[in-house]
Amino acid sequence: MSHAMPDPQDWEARKAQVQQAAQTFGIDKIGFAVADPFFALKEQLIQRQQQGYASTFEETDIDKRTDPQLTFGHPTPPRSIVSIAIAYPSKLPYRLRSVAGARRGDIARSAWGEDYHRVLRRVLDQLAAYMRTLFPTCHIVSMVDTGPLVDRAVAQRAGVGWIGHNCAVITPEFGSWVYLGELVTDIPFPPDESLTNECGDCTLCIDACPTGALVAPGVLNAPACISYVTQTKTVVDDAMKRHMGSRLYGCDTCQVVCPKNKGHDWTHHPECIPDIALARPLLTPFLTMSNKAFQQKYGHTAAAWRGKTPLMRNAIIALGNARAHEAIPEICTVLRHDRRLVMRETAAWALGRMKHRQAYEALCHRQHEETDETVLCAIAKAIARYEEQGQHDMV
Repeated sequence: MSHAMPDPQDWEARKAQVQQAAQTFGIDKIGFAVADPFFALKEQLIQRQQQGYASTFEETDIDKRTDPQLTFGHPTPPRSIVSIAIAYPSKLPYRLRSVAGARRGDIARSAWGEDYHRVLRRVLDQLAAYMRTLFPTCHIVSMVDTGPLVDRAVAQRAGVGWIGHNCAVITPEFGSWVYLGELVTDIPFPPDESLTNECGDCTLCIDACPTGALVAPGVLNAPACISYVTQTKTVVDDAMKRHMGSRLYGCDTCQVVCPKNKGHDWTHHPECIPDIALARPLLTPFLTMSNKAFQQKYGHTAAAWRGKTPLMRNAIIALGNARAHEAIPEICTVLRHDRRLVMRETAAWALGRMKHRQAYEALCHRQHEETDETVLCAIAKAIARYEEQGQHDMV
């Protein structure tokens, strides 16, 4: 397909029509960018990969991440990328307390409401359908963070926001509490201007990062990021376990401290409004919940995309950090009977934090039955912790 470039005013008029339609679909901000390769980004991604900062959840082919043409899937080259943003809430109407006997964990704000992938796909589909009414023969590819392109880089080029020191896209209107998606198309829309980075010399997000994962302005060491770790399925090192606190999914620290987010709380999208009991869920039920029950309760949220395993592991970590004695029986059951070494290792660590005789005895008993070296190491460290503290400290 070929779109001859007519009078520039006519293309601006078509672009204005798409902008107006976007508002009717619930899109909070829209920007237009050329679909040229992201050459500077490619160099950055190569460097991050060499430094060991890359996330395993991302497309491994850097060329696909930085050249829109490679995944466009059409004989004609892409000419434009339409970037959109939808704002989501940052505050709960009230906070359910985490107390002894009813310990609760924390879900990141981006996963409070309906899975944002679903939300964005719906509005992108509507926007694409409208664009096809204006350009019946156009080709459009929709992407929502599971696509190869880097949403943040697209949004920055399209003038939706700038990439802040915390690596999030910060919009002037909504702060960084926004979901991002894009449409790659062969329609040659006039591009918008990118925004100037307004972070200045502010380092609040870098200073506040619990693990030092923000190694420099706009540079994230993903494997050291709590948000990344909460979504993995592997054994977590002991220092990271302590840093995780009560986090079940994600981490909002670098966004909460950002001055550009001060006073922002967006509640105009009903599908993004949180169920408070799911935003701060009880921890112990994760240890006995079936996969079916988990999907029924959390399957509609973004926190469920990796399944129950990460959240169950994180719940055990949170219970250990809280020294939740009421959960000792359930954690002991995990240590004795769960087939997954990651769960038994995590259970051993949590029991080692309890300062409780029942937990100590369970560890000693399991030490004679466990066969996995990773779990045995965790058990030995937990028992040593008790022996260093002395029995007088036990409950």
